[in-house]
Amino acid sequence: MEITPIATFHSPFKDKFGIPRQSGLVSELEGHIIFLPEFRNADALRGLENFDHLWLIWEFSANKHEATSPTVRPPRLGGNARVGVYATRSPYRHNRLGLSAVKLTAIELDTKQGPVLHVEGADLMDGTPIYDIKPYVAYADSYPQARSGFVDTTQWQELEVEIPQEVARQFTSQQLAALRHTLALDPRPHYHNSATKVYGMRYLDRDIHFRVEGNKLTVINENK
Repeated sequence: MEITPIATFHSPFKDKFGIPRQSGLVSELEGHIIFLPEFRNADALRGLENFDHLWLIWEFSANKHEATSPTVRPPRLGGNARVGVYATRSPYRHNRLGLSAVKLTAIELDTKQGPVLHVEGADLMDGTPIYDIKPYVAYADSYPQARSGFVDTTQWQELEVEIPQEVARQFTSQQLAALRHTLALDPRPHYHNSATKVYGMRYLDRDIHFRVEGNKLTVINENK
């Protein structure tokens, strides 16, 4: 079977560093989906307005490494313990396919770029190819009591985030909330633990630099 992208995702994240490691973790993150020319048919979206959430099937397009090992090291386990790749959502898998549930916030049917879907809570990089879109159906897709493997047994503590006013005022309130929540989830590789190292990530065409000491992340205002 050959598959081809039907759309492209547009996100505040221009690089993969900093992107939340799961969809829904940063509910404030805004993104939108633009269909490729041959798929710009509003009839394909008929009825979609009656759903609150969508499943996106997409490609880890920024991951150019071939899957060479049956095990990976999930960040949730500190980047040290290995588990089977199929027990994780690691991008290092043979077909590089991702699956994300996102909130559908608006549908524009008639734009210069054809139909556009506006969503929140995605964990996709800007420019990510999307292969399929399916409606999220609560009665079939939700299992609140299901076990979640090592996720259930590993504590996760968010960081305290400090953002200088000079940086904060560059964003809308929702963009700032999304940035703060993203940083609180600690985007660093989990084997990094330096209080002096400065990390950088691209967010909405801006460079965000920060340090982490203990449980506190401080954004650096480089214009000072």
